[in-house]
Amino acid sequence: MEKASSKRDSFIFIYLNRMKAGKCCTKPRLCVYQLLITTLGSLIGIGFVAFLSGYYNIYLLLPSFGATAVLIYAACQVPMAQPRNVIGGHLISALMGVSVFQLFGNVWWAISLGVTLAILMMTITHTLHPPGGATAFIAVFTEQSYSFILSPVLIGAVSLVIIAVLVNNLSSKCKYPLHWL
Repeated sequence: MEKASSKRDSFIFIYLNRMKAGKCCTKPRLCVYQLLITTLGSLIGIGFVAFLSGYYNIYLLLPSFGATAVLIYAACQVPMAQPRNVIGGHLISALMGVSVFQLFGNVWWAISLGVTLAILMMTITHTLHPPGGATAFIAVFTEQSYSFILSPVLIGAVSLVIIAVLVNNLSSKCKYPLHWL
């Protein structure tokens, strides 16, 4: 009995120790030119999607695209900012969110299920993109049909990636994308 108690106490100790913060990592030096490229990319990327939305009078702006902009313009080297993840993550998440809404309606647990399935499917398909979780949330919460996957999701995500490819490569310190597939 004492051995089981010791194992449990050891597990709890190890578990709680994992929550202690480590030393603060060093912050990278900020390059004014890179900051300008990041700012320009975000301004043009979100601005272009907003322009298309207004010009063609179609709904293209999603809050999750704001989070995507942070990744593809300010952290373009991370795996979750690569085109496969951005486009695939948003599409899979939209599909999961819309499917959950279509099957179950907007019941209290549907948003949670939509986001959870989006995370699961993005992980399985190697297209993990955190803003995709918000896309699934939006699809259920705003009671979307399957057309939501094409517009605004596909059109918006592809537009943001195209602008990221054009703008991010203006800097010699950034190669975007690192990979397409």
